[in-house]
Amino acid sequence: MPPPFILIGVAAGLASAALFASATMGGLGGRLLLYFLAPLPVFLAGLGWGSASAAIAAVATAAGCALLLTVKGAAVILLTQGIPVAVLCHLAQLNRTVAIGDVGDMRRPPATTVEWYPVGRLMAAAVWMSGAIAFFTVFLLASSLDDLRKIMRGMLEEFLKSVPALGDRKLTEADLAALTDVAVHVMPALAALFCLGGLLVNFYLAGRITLASGRLPRPWPDLALMSYPRGFGLGLAASLLLTWLLPGYSALAASSFAGAFLLAFTLLGLAIVHAATRGTAARPFILAGVYLALFILNTWAAVALAIIGTLEPVLPFRRRPAPPRPPPDATS
Repeated sequence: MPPPFILIGVAAGLASAALFASATMGGLGGRLLLYFLAPLPVFLAGLGWGSASAAIAAVATAAGCALLLTVKGAAVILLTQGIPVAVLCHLAQLNRTVAIGDVGDMRRPPATTVEWYPVGRLMAAAVWMSGAIAFFTVFLLASSLDDLRKIMRGMLEEFLKSVPALGDRKLTEADLAALTDVAVHVMPALAALFCLGGLLVNFYLAGRITLASGRLPRPWPDLALMSYPRGFGLGLAASLLLTWLLPGYSALAASSFAGAFLLAFTLLGLAIVHAATRGTAARPFILAGVYLALFILNTWAAVALAIIGTLEPVLPFRRRPAPPRPPPDATS
């Protein structure tokens, strides 16, 4: 009989393939929800039974999608969903044993602790993969910029027809061309937002489920204290700048990474607010106000949080005062 991690991987992959296939039927809202949650079984297999189980689940998902959908669709799902999930599950279980305390005393072995792969680096890996996946998706949609403009132009015209607030107002050709150009540059960023959001939501749900089941191998991290690798903010600045400086598909690639970086720093800003308000009486009201602003203002509130996240290395909002030193030993 095969080991449990193989059986779990195959079962999770087939469940994920069924969700992807179901996402091609029914109403738009239901299809989006099913597609959004389709990677969850693969995450559960990877976090609960190891990265090998996640890899098996990714291959099983592709095989199931090849039978239920198309071979091309299966290859796309393997590249954009299966492999990234398996990589994140592998990174989440990386750890090393390090010595703590006084290591100079040779008479007794030093105490040790286990360090797990940091949450901030997991987020960084998800950001880079999401940016690449978003650009790959745009390239699959249209292999040339002119074709992409035609597609976006058609989508904009259909959308504008369905907006009753415009009334009899007609947009000029120049207006439509300008809107199309903006949409072409914004679409990769939105695709990256959706991709990264899907990875993180499923990652979080799978982590909570495996933690509750007792199968999560690592302790639950303090998400409010996550921090990104040094220089990570330069990726946000460079991607935003290159989106407007580079021509053609190079600008769309930069836009893809800009969207992923923006979401990552928005979440970092939110983590900073959670950490900085700990122990304060007004914390429930502050957090309620922040989430209400995110719900109502959306973009502006997200940009404000992203700015907080980018400024954190310069202005450490989560800095805590150093603990008081112990009194000197009277016998020394």
